[in-house]
Amino acid sequence: MADSARAARLAKRISSIVASAIGTEIKDPRLAFVTITDARVTNDLHDATVFYTVMGESIDAEPDYEAAAAGLAKATGILRSKVGAGTGVRFTPTLTFVLDTVPDAARQMEELVARARANDELVARQAAGASPAGDADPYRRDDDEHTDDSGSQE
Repeated sequence: MADSARAARLAKRISSIVASAIGTEIKDPRLAFVTITDARVTNDLHDATVFYTVMGESIDAEPDYEAAAAGLAKATGILRSKVGAGTGVRFTPTLTFVLDTVPDAARQMEELVARARANDELVARQAAGASPAGDADPYRRDDDEHTDDSGSQE
């Protein structure tokens, strides 16, 4: 029977082992700006998916996703060996690296919220000086005209 709690613990351990190995032991310059964000392990503990993000060399520099993916592909065997030695499980899971799109999606959502706030402020400014198109009170009152139940005026 599959134990999802054990898979979650193993995933956390795998992410820390891989992040530590990338930061200290693997000397590939393509991996200098790679950050491990999460790991997921299947319930049978045979496959692990490791999520990563890539930062640019500076704030204005665009990240090199292709080079990072190539560096991770080249280091997969070494990283799997490190995971096997660090976890002590009978079968070392295969590692698959996937670019984490959550930070990009979060940035896009923040931009959409900022744009919606700006549009709301524009509408509020336009509404502040606006006047009604028709009467100030377009609803009938009982004292204006009297009608009976059939809808005809008295």
